[in-house]
Amino acid sequence: MGLYTSLVSSFVFPLHERLKHHNSVALRQQMEEVQWWSTDRIAAYQLQRLRDLLMDVGTHVPYYQALFAKHGFHPDRVQNTADLQRLPFLNKPIIRANTDALRHTKAQRLARFNTGGSSGEPLVFYIGEKRVSHDVAAKWRATRWWGVDIGDPEIVVWGSPIELGKQDHIKAWRDKLLRTQLLPAFEMSESKLDQFITTIRTVKPMMLFGYPSALTHIAKHAQKRGIKMTDLGIKVAFVTSERLYDEQRSTIGQIFNCKVANGYGARDAGFIAHECPAGNMHLTADDVVVEIVNEAGQVQPAGVVGEIVVTHLSTNDFPFIRYRTGDIAALGTAPCSCGRGLPLLQDIQGRSTDFVVAADGTVLHGLSLVYILRDLPGVQAFKVIQETRTLTRVLLVADAHFSDASLALIQSGFKRRLGDEVEVIVDLVDHIPAEKSGKYRYIVSHV
Repeated sequence: MGLYTSLVSSFVFPLHERLKHHNSVALRQQMEEVQWWSTDRIAAYQLQRLRDLLMDVGTHVPYYQALFAKHGFHPDRVQNTADLQRLPFLNKPIIRANTDALRHTKAQRLARFNTGGSSGEPLVFYIGEKRVSHDVAAKWRATRWWGVDIGDPEIVVWGSPIELGKQDHIKAWRDKLLRTQLLPAFEMSESKLDQFITTIRTVKPMMLFGYPSALTHIAKHAQKRGIKMTDLGIKVAFVTSERLYDEQRSTIGQIFNCKVANGYGARDAGFIAHECPAGNMHLTADDVVVEIVNEAGQVQPAGVVGEIVVTHLSTNDFPFIRYRTGDIAALGTAPCSCGRGLPLLQDIQGRSTDFVVAADGTVLHGLSLVYILRDLPGVQAFKVIQETRTLTRVLLVADAHFSDASLALIQSGFKRRLGDEVEVIVDLVDHIPAEKSGKYRYIVSHV
């Protein structure tokens, strides 16, 4: 670790976190100890944290006060994580219908978030400082598995308006101090890709972070241009938010001459699993309880594929307990050769987001359209189908709050992204059909 990185990791970033009322530094240190515990010891620690969560929300969260009473559930009698099966699942419709009741009565400084989700169902929820601290610590721990740390030069290729909408002077100076630079992933035109490659070659980052599709697109463009990217000293590319395909891993790894570390999680469900250098996905078991269920909602044994259900142990302020993610995976059946006691997640078939192509040929990340839709009043679910460069269709499930004004915002927003000559057809439907695979995709481009 270089002197500057050591200064940032041990002083600058901890100060930053303390000013934001986060205790992520102490949590990361604790997590780095817990990861080497035995599986049984981690399970016992996880159970104690689960009991603490359930006792707290059963007393201070109106939704769970009522739910526990209805099902005769007593948190103080919980003997193992399997006792969670006595509670019903949590899903997006339930959260939307009970947003206020899901808030902890003593919660302070909650941050509002939203997500489109893999099914294209917009969701508004809240996150407290405890949850943020744990998520930062969990990501930080996983980053250090790969021999890099906060303060090492980093390029982030991302598209979330949460990040892109806050590029003020304070954040700009913070990013300079932390040596991290954000490249917007929405637009992938030839000129933008050329700029991205120039920036990466100038910065010479030790790590990349972004969508696997976006990093692959940049890598292939560099290859197309005949620009060498193997001499920059990049150690690892962290990818998340989409399913990582073998071809993408190979392309990113070869063209940037680096390791590729997969991560699985979401803003709503939390930081769930991250790949270690031995090639396995470790669950953040000190922060989450993961169940795998079949179509009937029955919990499956290790090795059997099903839907991922998450209980985040640090969401007291706005609990996510038995939350259905809609993503598919299986629990691992054997320990990892790296020696960490954190259990494994395998066969992940997570969310996948396609690119779309504007009328002028500009390649855009599909999320650039998702963010237009997901927070509009009355939008319950959606699917965007790009038929041709000049025709895009939106399947939309809406309620009584959807208006002509919302319709106009969709059409004008899409035209702004795709081109004024593009015809945008919005079809109001009763439900969004699944793909043949059974998965839901909210962006499909035939271009």
